[in-house]
Amino acid sequence: MVSVEEAIQLIEQNTSQLKPYSIELTKALGYALSENILAPISLPPFEQSAMDGYAIAQDNDKTIRFKLIGETKAGDESNSELKAGEAIRIFTGAMVPKGATAVIMQEHTKVAKHEVQILQDIKARGNIRPIGEQIKAGDLALPKGTVLNPASIGFLASLGIKHVKVFSKPRVGLIVTGNELVEAGQKLKPGQIYESNSLMLLAALKQSGIEVELMKTLQDNLDLTIQTIKESVINTDVLILSGGISVGDYDFVGKAMEELHVNQIFYKVKQKPGKPLFFGTKNNCRIFALPGNPSASLSCFYHYVLPAIRIMSGRKPYALEKRTVQLKEQYTKQDNRAHFLKAKVDDNYVAILEGQSSAMLHTYSVANALIYIPEDKQESKKGELVAAYLLPTF
Repeated sequence: MVSVEEAIQLIEQNTSQLKPYSIELTKALGYALSENILAPISLPPFEQSAMDGYAIAQDNDKTIRFKLIGETKAGDESNSELKAGEAIRIFTGAMVPKGATAVIMQEHTKVAKHEVQILQDIKARGNIRPIGEQIKAGDLALPKGTVLNPASIGFLASLGIKHVKVFSKPRVGLIVTGNELVEAGQKLKPGQIYESNSLMLLAALKQSGIEVELMKTLQDNLDLTIQTIKESVINTDVLILSGGISVGDYDFVGKAMEELHVNQIFYKVKQKPGKPLFFGTKNNCRIFALPGNPSASLSCFYHYVLPAIRIMSGRKPYALEKRTVQLKEQYTKQDNRAHFLKAKVDDNYVAILEGQSSAMLHTYSVANALIYIPEDKQESKKGELVAAYLLPTF
């Protein structure tokens, strides 16, 4: 049995980034860049008007009337050059003509026939975006490891970039075991329950930007479990199993791992919930066997499986934001294991919720955080600072 900290360290030591590949920018949302991107052009690539108004060429500080000689809008190529005392009508984003000393907002002008009168003090170079104001050609646009979001995709598109090199996202397989499990919509027989772990883990993976490529539900049968795991590790980078990892007579996942000579990195973590957690490797596949109890399964996913997936994807391991908050009520442990507790964070305070059983999801569904109490901490007093991991939200 390992500690929580040892388990995290072992996962990081035995997990590496997947190979990078080139992808169209339109499909790159949520991927992490595998290399630095340098700006191929300057932004803006020409002097650009920041306003609708008039570009003027002022020869001295006293000139307030200018001869209107033309117009330029966004997209026009401006080859003209303003001479002192001249102005042109210009629109936001348009190329500023040579010789212009400022752009004046149209609200601060008065136009009569072919003359523009300026109604406010003129600021030199006012409302003119210089070449490279946002970024200069050759500068670092986005560093390696940047996770592409809508803004960064738009930014790269504005640089004329169509393809980027990113780290691959892992191919994930999900296997749920248990004779008692029945799909929703079917009538329950005595001793049966509706299967929920697959939908729960599918949703958690999807929320993290990962699609499951392989999913199966198995009866408790050793030969079937061995064959399914054997086939699955060939086609996945991460294989998640839920249930069957304890030591009961009908828990066959651990036995199947032995038969398949899976390299066991650790089995069992000194924590509550989620003690019977398995992590191992087979060929290039990382295998996680999670407890069957739903709450324990989800907690193990957030703290162990998701960090491994993020490392493989070229991202920082931890998706859950960690905050230090004050405990609203005293909490005393009855054992020497680390505890992950479903909780509600409000401002800088946190309340531990009722219904902490590893089989209960109702409390999880209203929680917004998990409180971590280390194994060597027996009693946490009211008002004491504790670590809270905020659960993902949309």
